[in-house]
Amino acid sequence: MKSIQFQGFYNKFLVIALRFIGLLFLYALLRVGFFLYNQSLFPMVGAKELLGMSWGGLRFDIVALLYLNILYIVLLSLPFPFTYNRIYQQVAKWIFIVTNSIGIALNLMDYAYYPFTLKRTTGTVFGQFSNESNLGKLFVDFLVDYWYLLLVFALFVFVLVKLYDVLQLQKPKPFGWLGYVGQTGLFLVVAFLFIGGVRGGWAHSTRPITLSNAGDYVKNAEEMNIVLNTPFSMLKTLKAVQLKEVHYYSDAELDKIYPVIHQPQATGNFKKMNVVFLIMESFAKEYIGAYNHDLDGCKYKGYTPFLDSLIGQSYTFEHSFANGRKSIDALPSVMTGIPSVGEPFVLSIYSGNKTTSIARLLGNEGYETAFFHGAPNGSMGFSAYMQLAGVKHYYGKNEYNNDADFDGIWGIWDEPFMQFMANKLDAMPQPFFAGFFSLSSHHPFKVPAKYAGVFPKGPLPVHEPMGYSDHALKEFFATASKMPWFDNTLFVLCADHSTTSYFPEYSTTAQGFAIPILFYAPGKNLKGMSDKLVQQIDIMPTVLNYLGYDKPYFSFGFDAFAPQKNNFLVNNIGGTFNFFEGDYFMTHDGKKPVSLFNLKTDRLQQHNLLETQKDTLQLLDDKLKAFIQRYNYSMIHNKLIAGE
Repeated sequence: MKSIQFQGFYNKFLVIALRFIGLLFLYALLRVGFFLYNQSLFPMVGAKELLGMSWGGLRFDIVALLYLNILYIVLLSLPFPFTYNRIYQQVAKWIFIVTNSIGIALNLMDYAYYPFTLKRTTGTVFGQFSNESNLGKLFVDFLVDYWYLLLVFALFVFVLVKLYDVLQLQKPKPFGWLGYVGQTGLFLVVAFLFIGGVRGGWAHSTRPITLSNAGDYVKNAEEMNIVLNTPFSMLKTLKAVQLKEVHYYSDAELDKIYPVIHQPQATGNFKKMNVVFLIMESFAKEYIGAYNHDLDGCKYKGYTPFLDSLIGQSYTFEHSFANGRKSIDALPSVMTGIPSVGEPFVLSIYSGNKTTSIARLLGNEGYETAFFHGAPNGSMGFSAYMQLAGVKHYYGKNEYNNDADFDGIWGIWDEPFMQFMANKLDAMPQPFFAGFFSLSSHHPFKVPAKYAGVFPKGPLPVHEPMGYSDHALKEFFATASKMPWFDNTLFVLCADHSTTSYFPEYSTTAQGFAIPILFYAPGKNLKGMSDKLVQQIDIMPTVLNYLGYDKPYFSFGFDAFAPQKNNFLVNNIGGTFNFFEGDYFMTHDGKKPVSLFNLKTDRLQQHNLLETQKDTLQLLDDKLKAFIQRYNYSMIHNKLIAGE
């Protein structure tokens, strides 16, 4: 094949770009091959769907190839004339060939491995085989059994070498100051593009791209494996939390202690009410006056006067908690009844598991489904997760399409966006399910200019935007209450997580997760304040049981309206469990209890009962072990749907 010579100070960067495009083409072929090899496992994917997944897969291919080629890109991009040296170029060439051959091999390996695991190989494979003494034999057996994949690998490497050799560099003559200045400028451009490429974008609201983002391009969780590539999956999970199976109880004992398949209750017909979830950013329970009449010498009013009035018309709880401390933890907890353990569920190696969501369950019963979040589409991976959760319509900043209401950082201000949501809901056929995630009560804690000085600032920066978001809620309900669907709607309001505290009563480990959870049904007899423990993962089963949903479903949560109070609450930060039952709160390192407090008599957690309340400690420890066994088994074996 005749080579092409490139001259000029920009030649190295043009060659890098062309070689990178060639790699993207090879990865596109590898993706098609992966699909064709495992086509029987993707019965819902046709040519049209494959094309869309391949387009989406470009994002993941770019990330993987940037990581694999970081050394090569740096070596070739340095703005110095010695980079044109023949030996230097040969070293760079073989770094390119070797690293990309490894990437090709990993993708081909999953052609054969995927039917056994039903997921792309992740970074946990190193731990999985770390104790094997016969790796050499296993590798040889693999090559013998799948000899044809070895031939495909050789063909791809041959093409890789030829594609490399066809593009040749010539040193600019003279190199001079133009060479130094021009190449330095292009080197900085490459660095800028690299950062955006590996993150998946440059926007402030963009989280680094991860496995769950593949959900943007599929309808079923297993199809994410077509969008992904194996190097990406491995690189993104090298430090992933890998759960281990534990066996504290027999299956029968576990089903008695902690059942997760919720059976329908014989309470009459399924009431097809509309359901609206309102998830409020950082709405810590501390900031809400209705829950805190005893604070500040019984003079505390809080920063949410509208929410205080709504609580008086709702059913809510004295003891309600989030299952995590990050926004990214909230959606799986609220929408699917799945808490995060060790790391956010959507960032874990189990994010591709099949899951049940309230949107999917209600959608199967004829509900229209939608989700609203005013940030740019793709922010926080919400759109991808909603796609996996079975939500049919996603409305973000893109659909709002009016940057006049953009806050300059996160997205559309809450007030206009919630009005947009009300009008969209009014146009939807009933019954419908809708979710909303606010954003204005987030750092850097600003309010629109027209509201400067309107809301109390308080001692914490978050207090002022809390008042603004509360006002946005008020205006939303004022608009929605005039619409025909309002009286047939169950509203559920909660926070995504708690945040910074001012009062010592909320500066404890337990109360660091305290959030509001309330259920509001206009005109219905659903009012009161319960002393029952409630958490975010209880929302889905509570709503489904209230509606009279008549089919079994999976959830780690409990029915908050059930009269029994033998439920428990759990959250986990960095591997440490916080466990609540009754009046007691226990911290646990995953192997043994670390502390025990009676929150009813010791709100400030000053008296550790670890050594004095052995019987209570044992009861809580036993329940937590049931949760750990159930959670780990369900995640590892992809058992998160009733009947599977």
